[in-house]
Amino acid sequence: MANKQHMANAIRALAMDAVQQANSGHPGAPMGMADMAVALWGEHLQHNPQNPHWANRDRFVLSNGHGSMLIYALLHLTGYDLPIGELKNFRQLHSKTAGHPEVGITPGVETTTGPLGQGVTNAVGMALAEKLLAAEFNKPGHTLVDHHTYVFLGDGCMMEGISHEACALAGAWKLNKLIALYDDNGISIDGQVAPWFIDNTPQRFAAYGWNVIDAVDGHNAEAVSKAIASAKHSADKPTLIVCKTSIGKGSPNRANTAKAHGEPLGAEEIKLTREALGWTHGPFEIPQSVYKDWDAKAAGKKAEAAWDKTFAAYAKKFPELASDFTRRMKGELPKNFHQIAVDAAVSAHTKAETVASRKASQIALEFFTAALPEMLGGSADLTGSNLTNTKSTPNLRVNLAGDVVKTEDGKTGRHINYGVREFGMAAIMNGVALHGGYIPYGGTFLTFSDYSRNAIRMAALMKQRVVHVFTHDSIGLGEDGPTHQSIEHVASLRLIPGLDVWRPGDTAETAVAWAVALQNQHRPSALCLSRQNLAYAPKRDLSDISKGAYVLAEPSEVGMNKTHAVLIATGSEVQLALAAQKLLAERKIGVRVVSMPSTNVFDRQSAMYKQMVLPANLPRVAVEMGSTDGWWKYGCAAVVGIDTYGESAPAPVLFKHFGFTAENVADTVHAALLKQ
Repeated sequence: MANKQHMANAIRALAMDAVQQANSGHPGAPMGMADMAVALWGEHLQHNPQNPHWANRDRFVLSNGHGSMLIYALLHLTGYDLPIGELKNFRQLHSKTAGHPEVGITPGVETTTGPLGQGVTNAVGMALAEKLLAAEFNKPGHTLVDHHTYVFLGDGCMMEGISHEACALAGAWKLNKLIALYDDNGISIDGQVAPWFIDNTPQRFAAYGWNVIDAVDGHNAEAVSKAIASAKHSADKPTLIVCKTSIGKGSPNRANTAKAHGEPLGAEEIKLTREALGWTHGPFEIPQSVYKDWDAKAAGKKAEAAWDKTFAAYAKKFPELASDFTRRMKGELPKNFHQIAVDAAVSAHTKAETVASRKASQIALEFFTAALPEMLGGSADLTGSNLTNTKSTPNLRVNLAGDVVKTEDGKTGRHINYGVREFGMAAIMNGVALHGGYIPYGGTFLTFSDYSRNAIRMAALMKQRVVHVFTHDSIGLGEDGPTHQSIEHVASLRLIPGLDVWRPGDTAETAVAWAVALQNQHRPSALCLSRQNLAYAPKRDLSDISKGAYVLAEPSEVGMNKTHAVLIATGSEVQLALAAQKLLAERKIGVRVVSMPSTNVFDRQSAMYKQMVLPANLPRVAVEMGSTDGWWKYGCAAVVGIDTYGESAPAPVLFKHFGFTAENVADTVHAALLKQ
């Protein structure tokens, strides 16, 4: 019989010791949640420490990621490849035990948590992916996808607005396999939360359509386990288990205080805590009996072996579905993807349509969503503007019983109405990508990328394939005015390391941008698209678009033999550059036009290619309807941009007012040449 108290105290001891050794960290949360962890990890969690990537494992998210020593202790104790030496190196350079849990660094960590509220939102995305995969792949007598998503969260996650966005959607989607355990300790960094956090949390979640189990003693592992067991029987609602706990449980002088939250207990208090807990072992010492109680390797191996038998029977009866499931969970694209991408780009090039790049995106999506069942789209209440829906992506709907509604031909919905919830959408997409099986994409106006920004950053940090469709990308949207007109947004998104930002100038560039985004298995992308129509720019070939920048038009194409300067343009301004090229030719000035749909991608090209596109001996002028700061790194002699907010007026009026005319671009190039 396992000694649950010793199991919990092992977590408390490791948390205090690691934080003390690092002289940095948060011991209080792990100490307070230790009994909750015993209940979940000791009795309910379906996982295999020897294969952290087993497809049908339960997902566990520590949303209050500052309590990272909780999950590190659990991973070590249950048998993951996280030796005690890594716990001793807590918060040190290149250790597997960073200050906040990081996916891809520590085996068993499902998502990177730290910015509060995003972990629980990722969990909603994971639970959604599980529900949709189950609806898509499970067959009568063959249950292939069947696991839970568990999340621990605290007051900080509850206070962050994103938790409202995500948890409301979880209720609407009836994610009954999502179980959240709330560490209700009433303490944050500033002290007792009562003066500033007076929400009735159980009523709030009941209003979302959740099943709420209130007032559970979070230090009674049996009571918590019983609540989890009850939650697992919920047929049509996610569950919130409110666990009443004491932060820093076991510490005689720090328990229930803000001091337990974010600083080491100190050697003397640790000594007193060991005595109070009856823990007689030295720092980082765990008795074999406790290791034995925690060890999950045998049970995990048995659980995965049972699932392997289920999968083998499934594969025998449904070989194509089984193969598709395996491919998708690995994140691999179909073998014919390259041909699909070529077809999409060539079709755009052949038709040479004049459409807004948001429409060009939808045209490309028709190709890709038809061929890739893993593409899961959506929009933050702007579907008709973002154009993220296609013939292959019916709306996701869930019936009153909690089942995913299928179309007449048996397909599940693949386009999500997120409502006006940009931040929630972005972090839910991260969770979907982390779970595996789907490639999520979602749309909103570019100016609202500010709402999504921290989740976009997290996607880049976690190297997740998430595609953001940002439309209405400039003052070109006109009458809505400066609140909706993007100025600094493209430039600021380009600053996020690991994010590819595309601003395509026509249908072919948009198709290529989508193809590259889908091939980037370990990199998120942002597609910034126009509201206004853009003429097609004739091209000699399409092969260099995927390099982020290419020579679109040489001076010879407008009758000039010599090249005097290079015009660099993106998006809607490519047409402006081509028009200016003609005007300059009339002045006997030869200009090369370079289209640069992605500065990020171009910057990763070889020095030889960059030199070929932007010769060192020619002055450069950039044209983009946005902040000018980022262009100076290309050695530009001048930039035609906008460093103020916009105005409310029809787009053509604004273009003239802010100098986005072929005449002004030509004059700017001419002036730059005169300065030489």
